[in-house]
Amino acid sequence: MASETYIKDLLDFLQRSPTPFHAVNNLAEMLEKNGFKQLDESQQWKVAKKESYFVVRNNSALIAFRSGRKSIVSTGLRATGSHTDSPCLKLKPDPVFSSNGYVQLGVEVYGGALLRPWFDRDLSIAGRVDFELKNGTLHSSLVDFGSPVAFIPSLAIHLDRGANDGNKINRQKELPPIILKESLREKFSFEGLLLKLIRKQPKFRTAKTVLSHELSLYDVQPPSLVGMEGEFIASARLDNLLSCFLSCCAIINSKPEYSSVMVCNDHEEVGSVSTSGAQGPFLRSVIERIIHNETESSDAIERVIRKSDFWSIDNAHGVHPNYSEKHDNNHSPQINAGPVIKINANQRYASNSRSIALFKSICNQQKIPYQSFVMRSDMACGSTIGPMTSAGLGIETLDLGLASFGMHSIREMAGAKDPELLLKAVTAFYNR
Repeated sequence: MASETYIKDLLDFLQRSPTPFHAVNNLAEMLEKNGFKQLDESQQWKVAKKESYFVVRNNSALIAFRSGRKSIVSTGLRATGSHTDSPCLKLKPDPVFSSNGYVQLGVEVYGGALLRPWFDRDLSIAGRVDFELKNGTLHSSLVDFGSPVAFIPSLAIHLDRGANDGNKINRQKELPPIILKESLREKFSFEGLLLKLIRKQPKFRTAKTVLSHELSLYDVQPPSLVGMEGEFIASARLDNLLSCFLSCCAIINSKPEYSSVMVCNDHEEVGSVSTSGAQGPFLRSVIERIIHNETESSDAIERVIRKSDFWSIDNAHGVHPNYSEKHDNNHSPQINAGPVIKINANQRYASNSRSIALFKSICNQQKIPYQSFVMRSDMACGSTIGPMTSAGLGIETLDLGLASFGMHSIREMAGAKDPELLLKAVTAFYNR
């Protein structure tokens, strides 16, 4: 795959994936176009050798797998994991309220978001809506307003002279966006707007009542290449849709010699405790069903896990030139200098010497540069789905990712050269 084409496809994927629901829908389309067949968790599975499949849970998490030519019990699994969610502002269940002649929306902060960048942006709304048709049946649908319909204006510097001195943001009071100037002619109906969007779909023209929704605000500014030579990617949700996209491309590009798995979990940014999160049963359930399709042996899953490896792929902190003191001098990853191995003595990352050695060996064979990241000893370390998956399955795990700036901001920055380097490494891992 040519580099320019790959980056173009990545930017397009990011643009079309404003929420985890949209991301999973787009990943499913990619897989189906490349011969992967969707399975239903509620039905019995018949998995054929050298065939490819995927399964979706909650519309926000997805697992794809190839059934290898060789026995899974003999060779184990090559598995990768990423997450579909990103910190954002989510609409409350009954979000609409009026204040001083303006219609606004109540929001909750999802995950550890950098809040100041959400001000003064052209925002839209997207997510999932559950509703009832006139015949009484219940359905769900993805919605995306597409155009900028909301705005969170900053308070003018003249009215807040300390604005540049680090004032704390009141999440309840200062984050609700403005969406409309109140009119005396008619009362605004947010549910009515949602119904109009839903009814545009032919199969849902008889939608009668909105019953529930999971909607988020997002920045309508499209992803782009930035820098004097276009060497950087600027986009929302690079953490962690970049990893989801390249993992999907890798499993599509891989050979069906060995059994391989790609998991894209939801809810990593809030602890992963859900049916579709890494602390839930999704991955183990799918692996058990793959194995049981080949053998009914009671100890088969443990035998397979002992021969398997898992790569948790999530963005890493590149050394920011304006804040280089925030990094350990010997572990300061550069953007566009290759994948980053993430290590933490207290198991916030699951990498160990064996999983690191495997990764370095693959990179050396493929002539891929790599780097290492360790948090400063006097700073707290974040975490990933790696330790959760490692502890839950007992599988050998590596934490890695690509260096980035502005993690958890409304718009993040990464290298344009790095994604294809990691794609090459992950594809080689699946083929190993």
